Amino acid sequence: MDLPLPPIAFNGTLLPLAVVAIAMIGVTIFLLGKVLPVDGRPPLVSQVVLALAVLGGGSLLLLSLLLVFVNPNGYDAWTWVLMSFNFMMMAPIGIWFIGVIAFRDRRIRTQVWTWPVTIAIVTTGSEGLMGFLFAQGTASSPLTLLAVGAQGLASVWFFWSMAGVMTALILWAPVSKVERRALLALMVSAVVGPWVTAYPTIGGAAMGGVMALFFALLLRPLVRGEVAREEVGLLFGLAGAFLATALAGFTVAAGNGSPVTDLVFGITMAVVMAVEIAYLFRRFYHGAPFAPWVPRTRSKGRKEWSAGTTALPMDR
Repeated sequence: MDLPLPPIAFNGTLLPLAVVAIAMIGVTIFLLGKVLPVDGRPPLVSQVVLALAVLGGGSLLLLSLLLVFVNPNGYDAWTWVLMSFNFMMMAPIGIWFIGVIAFRDRRIRTQVWTWPVTIAIVTTGSEGLMGFLFAQGTASSPLTLLAVGAQGLASVWFFWSMAGVMTALILWAPVSKVERRALLALMVSAVVGPWVTAYPTIGGAAMGGVMALFFALLLRPLVRGEVAREEVGLLFGLAGAFLATALAGFTVAAGNGSPVTDLVFGITMAVVMAVEIAYLFRRFYHGAPFAPWVPRTRSKGRKEWSAGTTALPMDR
């Protein structure tokens, strides 16, 4: 029997948008790589501000394209597309200059969660808008707000784009083996996510298999006492995330295709994935220098700086 695939929400007329969407995923990964410290030094505030401005501009472009699908003959909709495109081209540079002047090009403070949380919210929001765009774009008529939210957050365009971003971060992240396994578990659950709403029985079984597999992989280091004290909180967080997604998955099965339950599941997964992205950025900015899976430099090691430093030497 062939494995049923979740609805990809794509047709020939959306090919240009698919090219744009895939390119934006690549741009997102590229920008995030630029603000992740390779040698242990926190990035400059202006660098992070510029990356957020570009990601925000991409979100504005996706939102304006969504308005076109809602009202394709509306003059204002295409006006917003042109304005958002101009914003993407010009505004990030201006915002970067403001960051340089306002923050004096200092490096970010690594002991705060402000930057990791902000980046996680902007990234998740951008990918969520991509899901909304394809949900409305494949509909024969304008959908209700509830339907757009449910179909957008349950689509492969949202789940798999987020999985792509998380995969890149996990490959680059200087985290321990225990952390990497826990974070991989959440990433794989994002890959499985679209099956939960499309085929609740198959999706639920796959999600349960992912949970069982990764908890089995984590059992050995737990029994042997190889889990560091600071990793215990992550494992509790992993258990809580899986519990939340399991409960949301049960509501999908009980709701029998209800858009409300699909939306609840999508929101739950979005929060879990956003927390993972924030955690990974936090580890880049404030954590032990473990070896990444895929080094991005030939440097022989990361140089640690004081977590409280806000103005460090400006070698660029």
